[in-house]
Amino acid sequence: MSHHIIDFADVHFRYPDGTEALRGIRFRITHGESVGIVGANGAGKSTLLQHLNGCLLPTQGTVTIGDLALTARTRREIHKKVGIVFQNPDDQLFMPTVFDDVAFGPLNLGLDEARVRERVDTALAMVNGLSLRDKPPHHLSAGQKSAVAIASVMAMEPDILAMDEPAATLDPRSRRLLISLLKGFTHSKIIASHDLDLILDVCRRCIVIGEGRVVADGPSEEILTKRELLEANNLELPLSLQKR
Repeated sequence: MSHHIIDFADVHFRYPDGTEALRGIRFRITHGESVGIVGANGAGKSTLLQHLNGCLLPTQGTVTIGDLALTARTRREIHKKVGIVFQNPDDQLFMPTVFDDVAFGPLNLGLDEARVRERVDTALAMVNGLSLRDKPPHHLSAGQKSAVAIASVMAMEPDILAMDEPAATLDPRSRRLLISLLKGFTHSKIIASHDLDLILDVCRRCIVIGEGRVVADGPSEEILTKRELLEANNLELPLSLQKR
């Protein structure tokens, strides 16, 4: 299934102020892979994720999603393939009610009213959020907003799921629900997080980013046990491993 493939080939990105955020990023993610992206603040994780659906375009190099190279002309089509949950839910929630927010994407796909309602209910049920259906998003707690933001992406039924710090505002129960949801998502997924225990639980592969470069890439159970590698990148062993 080529439409589930992510390929970064020598990707560089420089912000307008001159900040070089990505410096020759190379990796390939194939169908069904679960990949964690870890690194210190400012390492380039969020910038990398924003290249997945064309929020940002490379300054140099090529990002390929499925069989499409990311360009200004293809980003609309790539939007349909890749669902991104941003770190701040307020960046995604802007409609009068939760239902409207979750329905926004399916409506833009041209689905009829019955299919839209079905997708909204299914997505909200995934995050235990059906009771929030008619509430204004700005009245929700931080954790509830995160759940709704995830539902708004899942309602699009994306081929590829990307998340930036998805558990940052979740309470322990909501975090467990998120982990269960991610384990059940069988397509390709890429998760950037400081929650290394979540990465260990959900992602079989882990990529460490440092100063805009890939500094390590391998099985999570190997990468996340390398204390020296993690400490060199301002990270610590997952809490579950620290207790051993």
